[in-house]
Amino acid sequence: MLNNSGRFEKRDGTIYDNVHEFCRCEKVNEEQFRVSLKKTSRGRERSRARTKKLIVIAMLSAIAYLVMVFGRIPIVLFLKYDPKDAIITVGGLLFGPMTAFAMSALVSFIEMLTVSTTGFIGLLMNVVSSCSFACTAALIYKKKHTFKGAVLGLISGWLAMAAIMLLWNYLIAPIYMGYPREAVAGLLLPVFLPFNLLKGGLNGAVVMLIYKPISKALRSAKLMPRPGETGGNRNKTAAGNVFFYVT
Repeated sequence: MLNNSGRFEKRDGTIYDNVHEFCRCEKVNEEQFRVSLKKTSRGRERSRARTKKLIVIAMLSAIAYLVMVFGRIPIVLFLKYDPKDAIITVGGLLFGPMTAFAMSALVSFIEMLTVSTTGFIGLLMNVVSSCSFACTAALIYKKKHTFKGAVLGLISGWLAMAAIMLLWNYLIAPIYMGYPREAVAGLLLPVFLPFNLLKGGLNGAVVMLIYKPISKALRSAKLMPRPGETGGNRNKTAAGNVFFYVT
């Protein structure tokens, strides 16, 4: 194995200055050994990249929860705005739509356990609302990884959230609000639609303001690769494992 000085050290303490000397003395095929060494090195790099990704996802999830608790702004009736979805969207833009989904579910679950009074139905409402915006934006940005792609993704997420939540509020709101469905239907256009359009617009504006500073800070802290560097695969494992690392 490599020691801190870059030399090869066996378990018995024997030290070799380089690969060639190690293979010659240990009678190991040098070509095969170099291939094996590269595979081991790549595996360690991927493992470090996954660990860093989990750290970033956990940090962003914690921030999303905190701004949800302390940053709520009453808008109309029982509807309140908080920038939680903007933070979740940043995670999705950095790591993909699966990460946005994992963060949405995680933050909403912790919200249900701590501050929410709407139980499982509130959990579903929060996940649907967050995912309709964040996952849509992240999916489009993943396919079109440019500034225009980010803007298109945010606009699409904005419209998707407004449309989906209009239908979702019509179906679910009567259950936890205790209002007749006819009364809820009368609130869809004058109340729910403007609120969700305002919420989506604010989320998009916040994302545009904070995405670049956050990504620069993460790269400065070496938690993300700099442009042009390889940062490991954007796989589903890290997004799924975040539940276990944070909770």
